[in-house]
Amino acid sequence: MMIALFTMPLWLLPILAFLPLILILKSKQVRRTNLPPGPPKLPIIGNLHQLGELPHRSLRLLSKEYGPIMHLEFGGMPTVVVSSAEIASEMMKSHDLDCCSRPDLMGPRRLSYNFYDIAFGPYNEYWREMRKVCVLELFSVKRVQSYNSIREERVGSMINSISKSSSSTPINLSEMLFALTDDITCRVAFGKSYKGRDFDNGRFGEAVNEAMTMLGSFSGADFFPYVGWIMDKFTGLHGRRERCFHEFDHFYQNVIDEHLKNERDESEHEDIIDVLLKVGRDYTGAGSLTHDHIKGLLMNIFLGGVDTGAVLMEWAMTELAKNPEVMNKVQEEIRNTVGKKGKVVEAVIDQLKYLKMVVKETLRLHPPAPLLVPRETMRHFTINGYDIYPKTRIQVNVYAIGRDPKYWKNPEEFMPERFMDNSIDYKGTHFEFLPFGAARRVCPRMHMGVSLVELTLASLLYAFDWGLPDGIKKEDIDMDEELGVTVQKKVPLYLVPINRTWDSEDNS
Repeated sequence: MMIALFTMPLWLLPILAFLPLILILKSKQVRRTNLPPGPPKLPIIGNLHQLGELPHRSLRLLSKEYGPIMHLEFGGMPTVVVSSAEIASEMMKSHDLDCCSRPDLMGPRRLSYNFYDIAFGPYNEYWREMRKVCVLELFSVKRVQSYNSIREERVGSMINSISKSSSSTPINLSEMLFALTDDITCRVAFGKSYKGRDFDNGRFGEAVNEAMTMLGSFSGADFFPYVGWIMDKFTGLHGRRERCFHEFDHFYQNVIDEHLKNERDESEHEDIIDVLLKVGRDYTGAGSLTHDHIKGLLMNIFLGGVDTGAVLMEWAMTELAKNPEVMNKVQEEIRNTVGKKGKVVEAVIDQLKYLKMVVKETLRLHPPAPLLVPRETMRHFTINGYDIYPKTRIQVNVYAIGRDPKYWKNPEEFMPERFMDNSIDYKGTHFEFLPFGAARRVCPRMHMGVSLVELTLASLLYAFDWGLPDGIKKEDIDMDEELGVTVQKKVPLYLVPINRTWDSEDNS
């Protein structure tokens, strides 16, 4: 549940306007007892005022006072926040089936609310069928490997572009990494890049930016049942969301029609739409796989995949710039392994053990989604002696768990070596390290995302040495966060690329 709260006067006005109705509805709620501890709440808005601009940080501070399992009220939504590996394990392992549904979010994150939603869809037979399609057909190891050539070609193009820039001029690495993930996601999903192409009344990039803004915005409908949609009408969010939805609907339909008519170049790689159309023709599961369901899956794949990989690479390069000894060590590993071959290919990535540790350490300190997408309980159960009631949102604070000294030595320090000679990974089996979630709701795209991150970082560190802009010391690098769909750097990362000079002592 990523929340970017408006300033108090803006969103308080519509609440006050409908205060009598809200009070009547809340008075009808059943009083629940034996709840986990939590901070006092205000009338109507509950604990919303305590979230601040960075909810994962605010909730971490609250958990230090109220414990690793807390009960809060966000508007009219009862929410349990989990901030320890033990309770996360019990919640998502022992009680996974009790709380593996999703809240009925009709706010900005539900741009695809008329489509099937694999990320936010409720837990039912059809969700299970669609998840199976994603895991077996779209994001299997074999399928991800089939896109190797696309990743290698586009990363190589970015490296060539950087090489042509002035060696003394800082580049906006943040912007470049977001453009890369955008381009690759387009090519994998749609078969080609739509960068700069017409998109109804605007451009594709502008439409994506608008969608990201909607996804990271506060929506009254998410927190105030029955009346929240009125707040969204008042703020204009509802209208923007509708326009965004219809633009993407029209775009996706045009792309699907191109595939059905085979109006594409023969050289184009089989993409995700090809796969889904084939699955739709052969589908024998519950219901059917319609064009609308394909659009919904595309919405999840595209909007969920662009930000996370770019943000992870941005933070990794930031941490390496702040820790030059770590950068030197990972560069030595990459250059010794690749030698004078001129570029990094995915076939060598498995040999780069220290690089993989750098990626893991970045995920620990800077998980792209520090608060996992909320779950919703489907039935009553108890945990740690507390009652958890149906229709309660479960929020796991992986940011807090990843920086807990109980599990990590010197947790605020960037130390990739902490992952040496241990089996801790991000696949959902180690609950002290959950950047992609766990159990039924674990992210099915993690292998595809991490593959791109590893290849890109290895290529950047192989081809260039990296310096800071004139007058900037490593202590001056801005580490402030900014909340959107993911948590990215508030200030873009500018670094100076220095073309690597090979000499006779380099390994071949």
